[in-house]
Amino acid sequence: MRLTLSKWILAISMMGATGLVMADALGDAIADLQHGWAKGYYSTPEKQQDEYFTSLQARAHEVSAKFPGKAEALIWEGIITSTHAKYQGKLSAGGTAKEARELLLAAEKIDANALDGSALTSLGSLYYKVPRFISFGDHDKAREYLERALKVNPTGIDQNFFYGEFLAEKGEKAKAIEALKKALAAPARTGREDADTGRRAEIQALLDKLSK
Repeated sequence: MRLTLSKWILAISMMGATGLVMADALGDAIADLQHGWAKGYYSTPEKQQDEYFTSLQARAHEVSAKFPGKAEALIWEGIITSTHAKYQGKLSAGGTAKEARELLLAAEKIDANALDGSALTSLGSLYYKVPRFISFGDHDKAREYLERALKVNPTGIDQNFFYGEFLAEKGEKAKAIEALKKALAAPARTGREDADTGRRAEIQALLDKLSK
């Protein structure tokens, strides 16, 4: 049976409304993970961070499963997973870091520009923070990913911070300071005030260290 024009328009409208509801639900889930990450990274006592991020990582995986194929969900599962690795023992951290890399690579394949290139930024950070002699660390790949991230979002706080941190580690002090000053001057992110406050403190601390 053919749809009448009015029924066809109604069907299209309902499909659009369903898409909007799904987008809102994903946005709410991502916001919850973002605030959870900021609380765990900046406010949770160090002795509790492994346990905290174990729980948050599980929540992030639930979001990815609920919204399959969404780069944003994979990005935040990857970010939380990579952060969790930081607080694990050596025997577990390597495997967790590799898991984070796979999540971020999957997100990159779907949409490298999602969340202002956050998959690229996080991959760059992983590649220079993970040891080269026992894992997949690669400074050339780190630079490539971080510079790609900056092309997506040249004024972003995270993009400039991680690039500056990488440059500082490589001994490129003048360029590092330039990138960190850009990070400090980055526009505030609506709804990310908790993360911005913590990140700006990190930036200032590194600038102070480089200025000595």
